[in-house]
Amino acid sequence: MTSESPRPRHLTLGRGLLALVLAVLTGFLAAPADAAPPEAAESLADTTAVGVHNAYEQDKYPYFTEALESGAALLELDVWTNALGKGWRVSHSNPLGNVNNCADGRSSGTRNSDLAGCVADMAAWHAAHPDHPPVLVKLEMKDGFYAKAGRGPAELDALLDDGLGDAVLSPGDVAEGHEDLDTAVRAGAWPQRAELAGKFLFELIPGTVEESNPADDLWTDEEYATHLRDLAAAGDLDSATAFPAVHGAEAGDPRAARYAADLRGWFVVFDGDASAYADGTIDTAWYRENGYLLVMTDAHLVAPEIDAVSPEPREALDRVTELASQHASFVSSDWYPLPDVLSTVVPRG
Repeated sequence: MTSESPRPRHLTLGRGLLALVLAVLTGFLAAPADAAPPEAAESLADTTAVGVHNAYEQDKYPYFTEALESGAALLELDVWTNALGKGWRVSHSNPLGNVNNCADGRSSGTRNSDLAGCVADMAAWHAAHPDHPPVLVKLEMKDGFYAKAGRGPAELDALLDDGLGDAVLSPGDVAEGHEDLDTAVRAGAWPQRAELAGKFLFELIPGTVEESNPADDLWTDEEYATHLRDLAAAGDLDSATAFPAVHGAEAGDPRAARYAADLRGWFVVFDGDASAYADGTIDTAWYRENGYLLVMTDAHLVAPEIDAVSPEPREALDRVTELASQHASFVSSDWYPLPDVLSTVVPRG
């Protein structure tokens, strides 16, 4: 595996059209037989793809590069920033250190790297597969940002930019020519899948510890949206590397009650339990009609429930198709043993 680093971000977006189309089409081969594969010319908002919850765990993939090789379109990392430990830690329940399958760009040897080590894995895999289908990396900020210790939104941007360069799809790429992300995506600004070959998108959600902390009144979503607003005002939105998500399924437009008016336009990704979106009480067509990305988690819990890890492939594929009809952009569970399911991409809605 080559150690060549990605080029500086924003120098190029596309590569050879044939290579791009072939890279995208590889994700369609495992689609259910009764689902017509989407075209490479369709945008990210037109398709439904499959991801893995907590893909950094060693009992799922011995090394994070194997998670990248799995074909999954979404991979989740849990990140800790508090003062009790050092740096950006990646772990499920240890706030003090790193417990994960990241290995600083290697697929053997020492693991338990910090977030920069996980990004190095992405960079090494990207260098070996420069035309890979787009991958959404969901960062659950377990206890939120910690800006006063150098672990805030700007420092996250620097970490991701240093590690991945132009392999990151920036909010600036999407919002270009528009006042904010909302205006852009409602005008159809998400790039076509062919243009996204070789790209990583980063989604940020508030973490479970942050959401339960009564002393924390500035969660990840609001803090990063404020960062985007301020970067846009300064003409520097291209330096941003992530998309904050509205976390939790609600009817209507949940941004109206949660965020100040000048922040709402920076939320175009929504993330919540698949069972809440699929029970008929939420108008999921609203997300599709406006070009928003909708991430549906714990797909196995939608009634009737199926196995969380190893259902029959047909069961999992049927669930993906069902949630695609409910306008999901990404469907996630713990189906890591099912690579044919993970590489499935079907038309949305």
